Amino acid sequence: MESNSFKIYSSIIDLPETWNTVAIGNAFLQTPYLKVLEDSAPTNMECFYIGIFEDTELIGVALAQYLDLNKLESFGERDKCVKKAIRNFVFKKFASHTLFLGNNMITGQNGYAFSKPINFKCISKLLIESSEAIIDYFKKKKITIHIVSFKDFYQECSVELKKYEFSNLYEFNVQPNMVFELQSNWKTNDDYVAAFSKKYRDQYKRAHKKCEDIEVRELGYDEILLHEERLYELYHYVAQNAPFNTFFLAKNHFSTFKKQLQEQLRLCGYFLQGKLVGFHTLLLNGDVLETYFLGYDNHIQKEKMLYLNMLYNMTKFGIENQFQKIIFGRTAIEIKSSIGAQPVMMSGFLYHTNKYINKYISRIFRNLEPELEWQQRHPFK
Repeated sequence: MESNSFKIYSSIIDLPETWNTVAIGNAFLQTPYLKVLEDSAPTNMECFYIGIFEDTELIGVALAQYLDLNKLESFGERDKCVKKAIRNFVFKKFASHTLFLGNNMITGQNGYAFSKPINFKCISKLLIESSEAIIDYFKKKKITIHIVSFKDFYQECSVELKKYEFSNLYEFNVQPNMVFELQSNWKTNDDYVAAFSKKYRDQYKRAHKKCEDIEVRELGYDEILLHEERLYELYHYVAQNAPFNTFFLAKNHFSTFKKQLQEQLRLCGYFLQGKLVGFHTLLLNGDVLETYFLGYDNHIQKEKMLYLNMLYNMTKFGIENQFQKIIFGRTAIEIKSSIGAQPVMMSGFLYHTNKYINKYISRIFRNLEPELEWQQRHPFK
């Protein structure tokens, strides 16, 4: 442990040459994606890149994100209720400056990577110390960090982290990550559809019939630039109507992403009579297919079952390109289970830097975000 240290960087230009070698197993920690964050991060976000060293050798990389919630236009407009108003007031007053160790823009354990085995005692200590160093950085700028959150750990990792430095932190579970483990015997989309029970095969046919007059095609960089304003409009509608937001993407995010990651990012547009009415994005992350942001015209979505067709199309891409699994993320978890995704519980940890507020953080957190009730679907024979 004595030989391990960390260094925090605020620009990818300064990262060690071996950064991508250490991060090779996760596209969300490699410099092309970090460059996307640097060039088109949400306006209320500042990113930090953490290098972890054994003596002088880089053996680990991590990502941290600071969010200023005072700069948000909205926390989300879906819930029209007193609880929403109370929640928004609390966040503005007591949680407007938030530090995430991990990536708050995506779902999954994408916060750190190591090139060699390292024990959880060391990991927990390094993550805590890194967060404290970033808190001190902001303190010198006269900014008080309110909440520190360590984001998205699979259960086996959270159990280990709680044995060490995370033992006094509040552990929380929100909506599960919906993960679709694709069957190795599915070689074509027809194999997938054949595995459905009659009820869900009928649902598949009905959804596809609704979308017969929708043209679906992948957009290259030039087309993304051409449709950038419309893409953002469609994305923003979905984001604005989510239950809760801590950021909104920059308007140039999708073109920047495509320029940096090229064929590793796939953006598919949905056109009705030549007009863009929806889109979805996919990131090719080794043998894992990661769903990214999407958007749609709500009137078309209802009429054409557009969102469900997007889920089917992303699954088709995963099967035909022989990915092992698809990460569908949180939100809309019941409909995602209807196409075959399974819930995977993930944990986060957080604390409030005000000791008095932190004493009641579990009660506050539970009251602000009620437990989700949903019915898991079982679509296969």
